[in-house]
Amino acid sequence: MPTAAALRFEIERTLEHRIPAALTPKPQGIYELSPCGIPPVDALLDGGLPLGAISEITGPESSGRTSLALSFLAQQTSMGQVCAWVDVNDALDPESAAASGVCLRQLLWVRCKGAHTGANGRPWARLDQALRAADLILQTAGFTATVLDLGSTAAEYANRIPLTMWFRFRQAAERSRTSVLVLGRRSYAHSSAALVLECQRLRGAPVGETVLSSFCFEVRRQRQRFPQTLSINRKAPASTWSASVAWDLVRRA
Repeated sequence: MPTAAALRFEIERTLEHRIPAALTPKPQGIYELSPCGIPPVDALLDGGLPLGAISEITGPESSGRTSLALSFLAQQTSMGQVCAWVDVNDALDPESAAASGVCLRQLLWVRCKGAHTGANGRPWARLDQALRAADLILQTAGFTATVLDLGSTAAEYANRIPLTMWFRFRQAAERSRTSVLVLGRRSYAHSSAALVLECQRLRGAPVGETVLSSFCFEVRRQRQRFPQTLSINRKAPASTWSASVAWDLVRRA
């Protein structure tokens, strides 16, 4: 009877043209980091978000996930880098992005608003279009950072994303040295993600009855067995903003 080593060698030799080293664990690499522009978060992440990898920023609406992603893109576009934002639910506000320091001339915004929906108006068609767009962008290898904003997409639809798609994204990110940021209610990329952050809004600082001057967020790093937590105080833009509007979709009052 062949030994386990012999069987493993035979399987890998059979699959070498399709899946090189199919049964051999890939050694964990050391990622280069890029700051996201929020000092407490950069300190928590030992320098910033990884380049050439998938980072998931999770949390409910108004938890600071979009604010964190915009801050990262602001750092990249300020250096003349080109970035992309794939917007499943057409939720990005360009005014908020510009107020966060993002150079809009350096940002490709893919809006899925005009996509056709499936039966009963379900958003799987929009999600499918966003995945195809993100894949095309990553294969192009001309973008320093790509954000896949799943936003308020229900978990029952986001969980349909095949693991092979996440693996394809991870390989493309490593090959092109592109930082992929996935925003969603929860983590969906599983082992393909190099970093998972969980965001939560703690409280807002009111000025009067209808204006908020700042928000306090909590960020938890989930790639550690015993995650660290910290609080971030982020000042709102200088303009007056409505207290009833979510922080990650800021619009003028």
